[in-house]
Amino acid sequence: MRSNLLGLLAGAFVAVATLAGPPAQAGGVLMIGKDQDSTTFDPIKSAQNADFWVFANMYDVLVRVDPTGTKLEPGLAESWTVSPDGLVYTFKLREAKFSDGSPITAKDAAFSLLRIRDDKGSLWADSYKAVATAEAKDDHTLVVTLKTPSAPFLSLLAMPGVSILSEKAVTSEGDAYAEQPVSSGAFTLKQWARGDKVVLEKNPNFWQADRVKLDGVQWIIVADDNTRMLKVQAGELDAAIFVPFSRVAELKKDPNLVVHLDPSTREDHLLINHAHGLLGKKEVREALDYAIDKKAIIDTVIFGLGEAANSYIPKGALYYNADNPARPYDPEKAKALLATAGATNLTLTYLVNAGNEVDEQTAILLQQQLAKVGVTVTIQKVDPGQSWNMLVDGSYDISANYWTNDILDPDEKTTFVLGHDSNNNYMTHYTNLTVKALVEQARGEMDTTKRAALYKQIQETAKADVNWVDLYYSPYRNVSRKTIEHFDQNPLGRFSLEDTVKN
Repeated sequence: MRSNLLGLLAGAFVAVATLAGPPAQAGGVLMIGKDQDSTTFDPIKSAQNADFWVFANMYDVLVRVDPTGTKLEPGLAESWTVSPDGLVYTFKLREAKFSDGSPITAKDAAFSLLRIRDDKGSLWADSYKAVATAEAKDDHTLVVTLKTPSAPFLSLLAMPGVSILSEKAVTSEGDAYAEQPVSSGAFTLKQWARGDKVVLEKNPNFWQADRVKLDGVQWIIVADDNTRMLKVQAGELDAAIFVPFSRVAELKKDPNLVVHLDPSTREDHLLINHAHGLLGKKEVREALDYAIDKKAIIDTVIFGLGEAANSYIPKGALYYNADNPARPYDPEKAKALLATAGATNLTLTYLVNAGNEVDEQTAILLQQQLAKVGVTVTIQKVDPGQSWNMLVDGSYDISANYWTNDILDPDEKTTFVLGHDSNNNYMTHYTNLTVKALVEQARGEMDTTKRAALYKQIQETAKADVNWVDLYYSPYRNVSRKTIEHFDQNPLGRFSLEDTVKN
């Protein structure tokens, strides 16, 4: 990605779309079990995988990430050029239609890009502030001018949050659009039965409709991990995501199933609400980090299918710092820090997703570990659909969470977690103006060596501040019936359901 990005910004780059193959035969409806419901179908108003992984097959973007999750490729933009100064991007849009049959134009693309930047409901505004103007020169030519050069800009165009929407549909429907979306991707929304299922059907107007084998997809909400696995084993579901670590070995022995342990950009961490009392003290957050035995979590909760995390940037991702310092398990050090901070009788509420085996087991283990250093933890189990809103509202002290990268560049996660005002730095209320300035500097630094040095500094400072506690890296864990082909998830989390076959 590093060399590709330099080539793109050094001069003109023209991408050629892959020619569509022969018409595909429709293959029924794919039933996928997932742990939590969708929250919206307005892409700018969510940062949850539960939404993004559905958006990715409902909407198309100007620039896509390829199925391997390692490089950019054409999407609705069949080609683009970049000015020598890296400020002006000119995109040529292909002939394509929305699910309602209306044409997808450069005007819709400009509207979508400016909307994610400017709309008060956008969770991603800070990531797109570099955009000065976005103008449709004609129906198929979009010209985007940046305020300053932006190294991650093309990668950011591949994020599901900036999917191309119908300007007419969004402006006419208003808030109702989130439940009555018009699609630009392979599938369109047929029904959203809240708490039960999301029903998608093939979009006949998708520009690659001939590639899509399925008639539709149903995302079935089954919050309990073990129940979800039983339904796949019984054939009630074709596939399911988030296989419990404890079930991987057993499910691998089932001749009717395929367990997918796909390479990921997943990083699990413990969110800490800095706005809650003593958690605002760095010494207290350091103590929590020293008190947590990451190896014990890996050995007992995720059955060795992972490794300790030392950075918010996942291992193997662009600019990951393998030498980023990590605090060892040291309960005595934790006790000393708590005493220094005047927090010897600290009591915390731990927000947990009910029915999520890994979350629940992690909570119990951390409760036991923190008790050894004098911290009392009360576990509060809530429905997964409720926990997100509680995190956003700040109604928690600590909570285990995870992140998977949505784009190739680290700017997305870095901005959202460390340099984002509108979401309180991923609900932690972490504040470091020096880090925020470094995030902005890294975004505009075009020299990859200098940019790597900036991300090294950012990772080290975030670790020193304990913006959260890094826990572990692990693969994606999914399961499907053997009758299902190409149920693959790339490192950025996207399922290529356009290519999935149900036999």
